Amino acid sequence: MERSDAMSVILLWLFVMNLGIAFGAGLYEHRIVVSKWISFSRETGAHWNAEAARLDDTGRRFWAFVTTLPLTLLTLANLLAAWRASGAVRGWWLAAGLAALLDRVFTFSYFIPTMVGLMGATDSPRSVSVATQWWNLNFLRHAIVLGAWLAALRAFALFYQQRGS
Repeated sequence: MERSDAMSVILLWLFVMNLGIAFGAGLYEHRIVVSKWISFSRETGAHWNAEAARLDDTGRRFWAFVTTLPLTLLTLANLLAAWRASGAVRGWWLAAGLAALLDRVFTFSYFIPTMVGLMGATDSPRSVSVATQWWNLNFLRHAIVLGAWLAALRAFALFYQQRGS
């Protein structure tokens, strides 16, 4: 295996693993953790709990170490490696990289700034509206990350098929 092939396979391995972790952790946060931040009851309606979001502080306690820096760097490195690749793997790898890049842009332009604002917000109809929109748009972000992960897995399979033929 040439040095550039070895680096490419390592980058793709790390990309696949990080996307899988990001997808699973994102689903967990969405389903389990966010329910402490946004509560719904028939009697009182929806409420935003900024204190719970601040206590969890998942952005700095978890996401910074999993996606904010690592996935962003892996996305850029994999886009470069995919651009240089050839054969069937190239299209899938580029698709994975572009989907992950879309997630990164969405995260940095909307999700992070919105959550930073929400963490300092009081429980109000406006806060509930913003938090609910943030929560709903997370479904789209999960779909993007899933698409990136599946495309990266396909690229990974094709990478080894290409090497074997």
